[in-house]
Amino acid sequence: MPKAEDFQNRGLEGLVSLMDLLRSPGGCPWDAEQTHESLGEYLLEETYELLDVLGSKDKEALKEELGDLLLQVVFHARIASEDKVAGFDLEQVANDLITKLVSRHPHVFDKQQDLKPEAVKNNWEKLKAKEKNRTHAFEGVPRQLPALLFASKILVRLEKYQPDFSTQVSSKVEELIEENATDAELGQILLEVVKRSKDLGLEPEIALRNAVLRLDSQEK
Repeated sequence: MPKAEDFQNRGLEGLVSLMDLLRSPGGCPWDAEQTHESLGEYLLEETYELLDVLGSKDKEALKEELGDLLLQVVFHARIASEDKVAGFDLEQVANDLITKLVSRHPHVFDKQQDLKPEAVKNNWEKLKAKEKNRTHAFEGVPRQLPALLFASKILVRLEKYQPDFSTQVSSKVEELIEENATDAELGQILLEVVKRSKDLGLEPEIALRNAVLRLDSQEK
């Protein structure tokens, strides 16, 4: 019978050992049958739960939600390690991440530069695009993002990768959202658009996602 004290207060090492136990014969039958795919919904749920507490002052809740998200990373890494051909473990995940962080921070590790945060962010995106050999806006953007976030990211990337790409704003929208509109006013307009859509039996999330995806076909 495993003892709890064998794992407690041992940090990441204890967590990895505990996950090994849960996935092994004699461990937990539910944990043992999970796959990358079956855990997808939990990863999404834990991410949103973390986002909910980020703006709060409840540090205990933040610590707990970070732990729940960390569990998903450890769980997926343990599943991946069981692939004897192309598997990897948490140690390799961490090592690859270290390599990436070093390469994305040349102003720290290559040539010391006192850059503004915005310049650092822009350099990161340029280095990422170069590493991934990306040439157009939709590459690397998860299509399962919430539609509004998906649209926002794609529009920014279109400006970067295809500055000549036309994304016109109609005169009706220009009249609806004035140049000096506030966040509150914009939020109210969006809320009313959602309400009107629902009244007409339309689904704004699906409609917006499809509109963004149509940009992909125009781009090509």
